[in-house]
Amino acid sequence: MPGHIARAVPSPQPLIAGVDEAGRGPLAGPVCVAAVILDPAKPIAGLSDSKQLSERKRDVLYPLIREHALAWHITFVEADEIDRLNIFQATMAGMSRALRGLSPAPGFARIDGNKLPRDLPCPGEALVGGDALDPAISAASILAKVARDARMHELHAQYPQYGFDRHKGYPSPLHLAALREHGPCPEHRRSYAPVRAALEASRLL
Repeated sequence: MPGHIARAVPSPQPLIAGVDEAGRGPLAGPVCVAAVILDPAKPIAGLSDSKQLSERKRDVLYPLIREHALAWHITFVEADEIDRLNIFQATMAGMSRALRGLSPAPGFARIDGNKLPRDLPCPGEALVGGDALDPAISAASILAKVARDARMHELHAQYPQYGFDRHKGYPSPLHLAALREHGPCPEHRRSYAPVRAALEASRLL
């Protein structure tokens, strides 16, 4: 019998998604989670942890990521769900949703932080400081930050008395003073202690 040579067909590399969030610490507004699969054929210069970039640089990179990535998805976890689940579980839920929203679907996920959601749609790893180490996570951090900031500007138009356009819901002195003066609005996270205290104070008036 003539001999034959068996050749293994190399399997394609799995698509790798980076995942990050913005907005765990604020007293108001949503947590925003983004997932990104970058295209190796279309590298994007300047990707880094969104917190290390200026607002102007983030605004430049935001449309480039959306244009050049193989896939991206942004999801918001609203204040009522944060209050119902707690901030950690709400963020984990948002990460799973962001990954499930990607098309094509990823074969692997790298997530900024030290915890993985239990219901990931694919294998994954947690990477502490990943937003400064992995370009896909950096891209996700930029999408999440810019999208959340835009949402907070929208909320400022609805509730201008709180100054959401300036502090984005974080507990700045300006925000805390407005919270004491006006009480919480529907976008405030009632499970957070300063909001809970303001709500109790308003009930005593």
